Amino acid sequence: MPRPTKQQIDDEILETAATLFARHGFKETSIQRIADAVGYSKTGLLHRYPTKEALQQAVVDHALRDIREVAAAVRDLPPGPGRDRAAVAGIARLALEGRGTVALLLSGLVSEPESELGCILETIGDVIFECFATDPETDPIRAVRVVGALGALAVVGVTLQAKPLVVTLDDLIDVSYDALGHGRAASA
Repeated sequence: MPRPTKQQIDDEILETAATLFARHGFKETSIQRIADAVGYSKTGLLHRYPTKEALQQAVVDHALRDIREVAAAVRDLPPGPGRDRAAVAGIARLALEGRGTVALLLSGLVSEPESELGCILETIGDVIFECFATDPETDPIRAVRVVGALGALAVVGVTLQAKPLVVTLDDLIDVSYDALGHGRAASA
């Protein structure tokens, strides 16, 4: 069996940390708990991430980098059904690959807007609206549709952690795409 790459190890650590931060809160999640969950020593984990705050920042940076990659991939597409479908597909993949990160972002929705996580969520939200070429100030109904479409993805992604369903990625994309108001006929 091939050894995991440094990136694969980091991805596993960040995803596990995100899951534990979402489940237990930042204050109640120790470096030791994260190390135990990923099968590393506390010393080894601290070698990669010198503090719990550095690990939390890495989790957030990873999430923001991923959503910015989706935004960059759709940026040159004209606003409309094609761009929406491409954005939903990119975000759906992220939701399925990073369920812990999604859970952390969802848990952050109840945090104070002025908090560090609240500010980060605002930045992530801005990038998401950019993906869908949507300005929530000028088109609040469209903004609600975007939030609803992504909310469905997030909830399903987190739910699939606990109880796997026989659903394909395309099924998830279709449901979210429908929530944007295009319907399946527009995707053909």
